[in-house]
Amino acid sequence: MITKLRDAVKGKKSVSEDTVLQAFNVRKSYGSRANVQQVLKGIDLRVEKGEFVGIMGASGAGKTTLLNVLATIDRATEGSILISGSDISKMKDAQLSAFRRDKLGFIFQDYNLLDTLTVKENILLPVSLGKMKKKVAEAEFRSIADILGITELADKYPYEISGGQKQRTSAARALINQPSMVFADEPTGALDSKAASSLLGTLADVNGKRGVTIMMVTHDPLASSYCSRVVFLKDGNIYSELYKGDKTRQAFFQEILKVQAVLGGDSIDAL
Repeated sequence: MITKLRDAVKGKKSVSEDTVLQAFNVRKSYGSRANVQQVLKGIDLRVEKGEFVGIMGASGAGKTTLLNVLATIDRATEGSILISGSDISKMKDAQLSAFRRDKLGFIFQDYNLLDTLTVKENILLPVSLGKMKKKVAEAEFRSIADILGITELADKYPYEISGGQKQRTSAARALINQPSMVFADEPTGALDSKAASSLLGTLADVNGKRGVTIMMVTHDPLASSYCSRVVFLKDGNIYSELYKGDKTRQAFFQEILKVQAVLGGDSIDAL
């Protein structure tokens, strides 16, 4: 796999037309000279179209750093990252900004909604900065708002809705631009268990029905049990991976717990 990925990064061989993200030898360090801290130590990772990938690991394993680097929020110190065939590691800041706006979606723990805009205006904000026609944007808004169950909230402001509704609004905003990939950083971290389960179920539904590719960083095995694959990090390296396949979510949850116990992460007793 590593050889195939290396060839793909060099442009010698295509891994797969369905490969959305491919990363080779991704490293990230902070500091300088004698105070260098290496957080990512040579990550090789491939994500296929339509996957729902969870990233897990103990505190300090490099989860958020990896997501930030792959999502263009931060730059890798070394390595190559291709998203939909475009090498983001070679882009200049202006190119990267445009690529992020047009090709990627983001769901953050703290929602990042603008209180001066309505729910609908927050959701449509990314396309207002792009090239999507107004009629297409309106149709996409109606479709996504319906799937996420927030149609009736369109004219409300963020301070008038619940945390779960805010995160659904954030998810709709991430999806409105029909991105190549959606990145989610602890999207259920600020939600109660009911709202968290509802959001995760909806993301899994969107992933399955619309084929949206999602990468989610989480410390929660319950959240990861909604994914189709979970990648575990340890000390800046990939430790192991689990695939859900035909397993029930309960069975997948138990497998995740076992790996997490070995890594020393948080755990919970029941689904």
